[in-house]
Amino acid sequence: MKLLRVGPAGAEAPALLDGDGILRDLSGVVPDIDGALLADDAALARIAAAAADGSLPRLDAALRVGPPLARIGKIVCIGLNYHDHATETGAAIPAEPIVFMKAPDTVVGPDDTVLVPRGSVKTDWEVELAIVIGRELRYAASHEEALAAVAGYALSHDVSEREFQIERGGQWDKGKNCETFNPIGPWFVTADEIPDPQALGLRLWVNGEPKQAGSTADQIFPVAEVVRYLSQFMALYPGDVINTGTPAGVAMGQPDPKPYLRAGDVVELEIDGLGRQRQVLADA
Repeated sequence: MKLLRVGPAGAEAPALLDGDGILRDLSGVVPDIDGALLADDAALARIAAAAADGSLPRLDAALRVGPPLARIGKIVCIGLNYHDHATETGAAIPAEPIVFMKAPDTVVGPDDTVLVPRGSVKTDWEVELAIVIGRELRYAASHEEALAAVAGYALSHDVSEREFQIERGGQWDKGKNCETFNPIGPWFVTADEIPDPQALGLRLWVNGEPKQAGSTADQIFPVAEVVRYLSQFMALYPGDVINTGTPAGVAMGQPDPKPYLRAGDVVELEIDGLGRQRQVLADA
């Protein structure tokens, strides 16, 4: 299933994109799309049944699409997780996943405005596969156990400010947690629709020019290992999100002068089966 949340920011309603690409209203079936829903097999079964019997009302396709998940618990991110991205930045292949966090309040809808922070000269793009957790998980003993906790996947834009991240001391958090720095969506896709998360193409354009074109097959630490690994250090809960890294093609990895983002730039990105985003940048 492809689950969405549509409507004004802060007042989104649950929706479903059916097999014909028609937007359907889920507000009469479930109150919202969040961790509680993803952990509730009965509620998910009600959605599937309503989708199958054709009883869901049709919605206006022009409605704003918000983040597909409400009340995100935490966003855990993996850095340098593609072989080609590590190579382009001159970084060594990490022996273990590089882990950092983004605050849930960085999340916006897939087509919402992204703000260039005040004083920023190195705002960068990163198309990423996001994992959405649907079951509590601690100390997973196998990849099979880890994948059993995955509810599904979404398209994520891990926007980064490289000067704040790398040149200003401390950890990466300053360059990752600026307002609007994590568009997610347009939809959340249940895991049954993605039989192999290591076979997804990722693409990103800036002002119509191709910048990133990679595959999750190039991940250093695949989805199952990322989830297993993280569960050794933290409890994962329904509604948690994991950003799994980006392939080569970011501004930071390009020759000088590096083409960092400015107000007025347009970023478009997509992942196979997970939809497409489009953001126009503006000054904060």
